[in-house]
Amino acid sequence: MNEVMLARGALRLAQVNGRVQEGERVLVITDYDTTTLAERVARAAASLGGEVVTAVMPPRRMHGEEPPAPVAAAMKEADLIFIPVSISMTHTVAVKEALRARARILAMSDWSDEMFLSPAILETDFAAQAEVCRRLGRAFTEGESFRLTSPRGTDLRFEAGGRKANVMTNIPDPGEISPVPTIEVNVPPIEGTAEGTFVVDASIPYLGIGSLREPFTCTIEKGFIAQIEGGGEQVKILQDAIAGHDDLNCWNVAELGVGLNPGARMTGRMLEDEGVLNTIHIGIGTSLMLGGTLKAATHYDLIMWDPTIEIDGKVVQRGLEILA
Repeated sequence: MNEVMLARGALRLAQVNGRVQEGERVLVITDYDTTTLAERVARAAASLGGEVVTAVMPPRRMHGEEPPAPVAAAMKEADLIFIPVSISMTHTVAVKEALRARARILAMSDWSDEMFLSPAILETDFAAQAEVCRRLGRAFTEGESFRLTSPRGTDLRFEAGGRKANVMTNIPDPGEISPVPTIEVNVPPIEGTAEGTFVVDASIPYLGIGSLREPFTCTIEKGFIAQIEGGGEQVKILQDAIAGHDDLNCWNVAELGVGLNPGARMTGRMLEDEGVLNTIHIGIGTSLMLGGTLKAATHYDLIMWDPTIEIDGKVVQRGLEILA
């Protein structure tokens, strides 16, 4: 009976988020570790009339590694792409080229069976939240000077004037990507402008870290993390992983993202944690796919609770309230 419930979640994903149409060219990209997930999505998309092709590749070695050339070529020919993979390929040139070719993309990195059953998929009214997304996205796009604060001590400022916000409604239009089931708005700071402190107290949904046992504080100077204090062994995992890339750009403040899915819960998995209401995340590393200019070996998101966001002196978010 559990398979019946999983199939229900997959069908809702294909029908509501993918909006699969009769005859559409649907590409499902998977790796050797996630084929079961891909099969569920492919069946659901085919049942709605999609012309479904599944591409199976070796797992990527790190986040942001390009897919094999045949997969990248297929992406440019698809109308709709589902990407249930174990290692994220969201921040790749292949994805950027597919979006330029007007594909709709649903990223499903680090997905699990449990996520097909999550209220974030089954209960969320994505159409209703889309207007909240767009409203906040307009404020982000029109703004110049940003300030983030929190009760735990976050006080971070940056400039983003002239940068277009990425509005991820989870019901993407042609040329848009959404990391399902998160709903979010994000914007890349102008490189080198971020200054201050950022206190991470919710989750690092990568590297097996998940929900944090204790908070840690990042000191930001000239757009890069210059120092980290606290966090214990969980933070050491992150630091060791980044040090292994020997790439200073991995410490770049690449993104401010706001979670907007009322059904999302903190689970330790990236694509649900980032969508939790009353959280924001600071992405570090590559910003190229988000509209920035910097390419790094990886991209990780650091999530905090209870944010207040000011843009040009006006509060647009205070905790659960979206005021834009």
